Amino acid sequence: MKPFNPTIRWALWSLLASTSLASQAAEYQIPRVQGHVNVDGDLSDAAWTQAKTIELQYNTWPADNTPAPVQTTARVMEDGENLYVSFIAKDPHPEQIRAYFRDRDKIWEDDMVGIKLDTYNDSKLAYEFFINPHGVQADAIENELTKMESDAWDGIWHSAGKLTADGYQVEVAIPLRLLNFNDRLAKQTWKLELLRFYPRDVRHRLSASRIERSNPCWICQMDTVQGFAGATQGNHFTLVPSVVASTEQTRDIAVPGSDWQTESSIEPSLDLKWGITPDINLNMTVNPDFSQIEADEAQVSMNDAFALFFDEKRPFFLDNADYFYTPLDLVYTRNVSQPDAGLKITGRHDQQSFAFFAANDKSTTFIIPGNISSDIGFLDEKSNNAVLRYRYDVGSDLSVGWLSTMREAGDYHNFVHGIDTKYKITDQDKIVAQWLYSDTAYPAELAQQLSGEAKLRAHGDDLSDNGGYFAYEHDTGVFNWYSRYLAYGENFRADMGYMPQTDWNKMVHGAAYNWFSEQAWWNHLELRGDWDITHNEAGELLEKEAEVEFSVWGPWQSEVHTVLTNRDRVGSRLNGEILQVDSNTGLFTEKTLELSAIVQPTAGVYYEMESELGKKLDFRNNRIGDGVHVMQELRWNADVHTQLGLRHTYRTLDADSAEVFTVNLTDLRLSYQFSVQSFVRLALIYSNVHQNPLNNAGNVTARSRDLGTQLLYSYKLNPQTLFFAGYSDHAMTDDDIQGLTRDDRSVFLKFSYAWML
Repeated sequence: MKPFNPTIRWALWSLLASTSLASQAAEYQIPRVQGHVNVDGDLSDAAWTQAKTIELQYNTWPADNTPAPVQTTARVMEDGENLYVSFIAKDPHPEQIRAYFRDRDKIWEDDMVGIKLDTYNDSKLAYEFFINPHGVQADAIENELTKMESDAWDGIWHSAGKLTADGYQVEVAIPLRLLNFNDRLAKQTWKLELLRFYPRDVRHRLSASRIERSNPCWICQMDTVQGFAGATQGNHFTLVPSVVASTEQTRDIAVPGSDWQTESSIEPSLDLKWGITPDINLNMTVNPDFSQIEADEAQVSMNDAFALFFDEKRPFFLDNADYFYTPLDLVYTRNVSQPDAGLKITGRHDQQSFAFFAANDKSTTFIIPGNISSDIGFLDEKSNNAVLRYRYDVGSDLSVGWLSTMREAGDYHNFVHGIDTKYKITDQDKIVAQWLYSDTAYPAELAQQLSGEAKLRAHGDDLSDNGGYFAYEHDTGVFNWYSRYLAYGENFRADMGYMPQTDWNKMVHGAAYNWFSEQAWWNHLELRGDWDITHNEAGELLEKEAEVEFSVWGPWQSEVHTVLTNRDRVGSRLNGEILQVDSNTGLFTEKTLELSAIVQPTAGVYYEMESELGKKLDFRNNRIGDGVHVMQELRWNADVHTQLGLRHTYRTLDADSAEVFTVNLTDLRLSYQFSVQSFVRLALIYSNVHQNPLNNAGNVTARSRDLGTQLLYSYKLNPQTLFFAGYSDHAMTDDDIQGLTRDDRSVFLKFSYAWML
């Protein structure tokens, strides 16, 4: 008898699968196995013969649960201490597999397989583990409340991958002590989704679970698994001592002949992670090294009226950060810059979750908000900072939460308290609401450091007010609409958060309709529009906007977005000594066209472009001008080890038939990944700013240039056991300093080791 052709077998299996697509979420028993498992990607250990086999049969995006175009077989088992998962990912064209050696959490464009776990089976949070064919890891937390996925979380788990003649295979071990779950139960019931991302002309999302497009809660639709009888987390204890040695030289280049001033330091630090109980975790840090190993992404701030947002990258603040999420961004930990010590407690028990963190800071920095512009306030005083978060899940459809934040330094304080709720009326309809109260006192000298609106807002030793948010959203996967209302009183402040607006009430109404196709050259179309209007607390108009967007997703993993905007907005105040808007500002009309695109024409090449042109408000000079903004980014994987990243931003504004300003900002990063554990990277960030003194009010710097350089070597055994060595410098020039001149240079070493007890 001739061997059965595997291609025919897969075609027949796909046909059978297509007849069962209406089935509900599956339920599986995870077998308990004995014997050693060596995580090497080989899959030859005898224990794998006892594992539960699960096929990834659904193509869930952009298709709608059609049969998967390629075969992927997963096997799942546990031994009381680890969850083991293996994948055999077949590929009819293995030469097209996209897989590169990259740093952790940098594989999102690769072929990869993944595991999602909801360990409380309540559809609130899911752990995510992804692995590319070389075994490179990425992990994240998905939060159903905020609809966000954050790869800031880094767990210590084990994986290995291997390319094969007909695809690739991956082996994974996830220690149970890494996960939060209710170990008082005799047997665990979790939600599980097994995934494969198959990026070719289209980036297919393949799954073992049927994910209905009409239900926006994807965690809710994951399969159910049972097992892990008697599993316990134990009181795991991790101690991470580290040491940072650095030498920095600075000089005042505005003073001719200024000598370099040298400062060297050796700073030990200690991080502690302790599972006090299976439900409660403690994080502590003493004398932490909060230096930025990876430079922030360069941003252009010229002609922006409000403070820029920068992502958090420091492990202490990132760990379990999802516990602090609320509908409004009230916890922005970049406000805490140089703490001597910090403490964080997070926990979950049945339907309750809670979180607390406290940290001091060597100085105090916060946003002074406004309704036309914001600024940064700084106090050269130590501060105490704390956040308390509590949430109670009444059921699967209703949650209620509380948040308190505190910042205090000398005569300054800011306290915020508030309640929030989310109610899922149906699978397609939900209500989200939050109410806040703040109490703030500013020291008398703060206003003297500031100018403009911020100076007027920084007065007062007894400021208190309310803020609130209400949203109704309806989403069927094809059609969605929403109404949102956001209001901050004149004296409302939330200095622990990222909240650059106050005295600001905004109403938004929007809707979108989607089309999907599996035959046309496009696979997804969306037409979206919204209208919003913003007033201050006195009822004076600040902004009114109408926007329409058309988007298309097509070949080469491409997406193109076109946006037309008509916006009426007020300019700067004519009399800067009063906060009045009517008769104290002009009303200007901005009309802009935005075009953005992403395309991956071949393996290893990623290109992104964002552009905007049209009539733009010149904030500094209170007039309408002609603006152009173009950002382009290219990432090129020259081979499996080498990547070049280039990002360039160009922004210019002309008014009254002359240039107002032109900004060019370039961010170049070249990296070579020796292995899964180690890489070397060179980063260059260059800015060139020109402002026309003849077409700007007041004094401006006509020309300025900056160049920042960083060379970094990294070796990571895991996210906490690592070694860094690097060099960085900065040079600048302006109207008074001729030629790029270095004013700062440093070398640094960092070593840390995680003891898991």
